[in-house]
Amino acid sequence: MAITKQRKDELVAEYTDLIGRSQALILTEYRGLTMPDLNQLRSRLRPVGGAFHVTKNTLFQLALEKAGYPVPAELFTGPVAVGFCFEDPSAVAKTLVNARRDLEILVIKGGLMRDLVLSADQVQALADLPPREVVLAQLLGSLQGPLAALAGLLTAPLRELTYVLQQRGAQAEAAPAAPFA
Repeated sequence: MAITKQRKDELVAEYTDLIGRSQALILTEYRGLTMPDLNQLRSRLRPVGGAFHVTKNTLFQLALEKAGYPVPAELFTGPVAVGFCFEDPSAVAKTLVNARRDLEILVIKGGLMRDLVLSADQVQALADLPPREVVLAQLLGSLQGPLAALAGLLTAPLRELTYVLQQRGAQAEAAPAAPFA
């Protein structure tokens, strides 16, 4: 059954909105997946800030053009479903790659990150990245180490002076008072 022009315009607007809110898009071929498989995949993506939509290729390509993204024709052969990455692209990619292991039929074709077209191997590399929180913690740790050493270096003379004064005070208290002549 053909869809009306109005419904096509609505779909393009919906796709454009989803693209605009996404940091990355991961394109997959879902041929052979059942509806329960698709629902399971969607429920896995929600907690990591993602969404999974089966799209109409020509309408999705129009939405990509409208959003200013490249439209790689090689990614739009066969039925396409898109993983939208609203938060952490690495987490969504990891979830899709793990799902591909469980649902052997799912094929990751590639992806888009703004002006970059990603191959399936690059999406795999994106999935292998540590989560955003881990990267931020590593960055903080690498910044904190030298700063802690610098703080220690700057406070060392004061600590040493305090130690010398405490020792001198202890010596003065322990020594007998000299008589006045």
